[in-house]
Amino acid sequence: MPANFDEIRDQQRDTWDRFSTGWQKWDELVLGWLAPFGDAMLRLSNLREDMHVLDVAAGTGEPGLTAAALVPLGDVTVTDLSERMLAVAAENAARRGLTNFKTKVCDAGALPFLNAGFDSVLCRFGFMFFPDIALAAREFARVAKPGARVCAAVWSGPDKNPWATTIMSTIARHVEIPAPPAGSPGLFRCAPSGLMRTAFEEAGLTDISEEEVSSIMTHQSPERYWDFMTDIAAPVVAGLAKADTATQAQIRNEVLSLARQSIHDGKVRLSSTATVIVGTR
Repeated sequence: MPANFDEIRDQQRDTWDRFSTGWQKWDELVLGWLAPFGDAMLRLSNLREDMHVLDVAAGTGEPGLTAAALVPLGDVTVTDLSERMLAVAAENAARRGLTNFKTKVCDAGALPFLNAGFDSVLCRFGFMFFPDIALAAREFARVAKPGARVCAAVWSGPDKNPWATTIMSTIARHVEIPAPPAGSPGLFRCAPSGLMRTAFEEAGLTDISEEEVSSIMTHQSPERYWDFMTDIAAPVVAGLAKADTATQAQIRNEVLSLARQSIHDGKVRLSSTATVIVGTR
């Protein structure tokens, strides 16, 4: 793996380790918000009770945790770069009484598993962070058994995801954020039409299909939305760090004002949309 890929991987491991506390704090909200995407992936994966399932870049455990309950005679292995995030996943599994759930710290571009070992491979919102999307897709195909389904969820474009752009666009209006090099990891990196389909095709997957899925992020107040995003989103924290105290306060006020415009039935409701893509090994 090229040196710059190693740097990206190491940087991301450090970031996720540092933000693991925030993700644990907001885990219940995140699990509910992202559940529709994981549910769609599990539906398209056609799980059976005796399957061996791999969930890559699973963070605090989903959709692997839900998959474990669906394969009582099988098992689920979840991976992530961050040992701290996986510690939260293991706690979640223990709390649910799942005994067929295990974790493994590893890189998606170099999975430490034998060829053709899994009946299903999942990856919810991981591809956008991988240094090499094509390499990861090939690894997913390598460890999948013939006939196994490989399924991923990736964010659609910014216009369909105000849960993120409400705060990130505000920061960008006040702080100069250099454009990342083309192909760099980022939230909407996998949004371009055909990008994930091509990666799956080149990895040797067939019967590829895509489905758009939406969910609503719900917060009790604009202030809770602000607290959530500044606890779990590394780009938000990095952007705010570039602003002085007065500018940070101005950004916060503008974000709260925008969030108030999304209040329905007394709560802040921000839409989120992703593409779920599935292919067969």
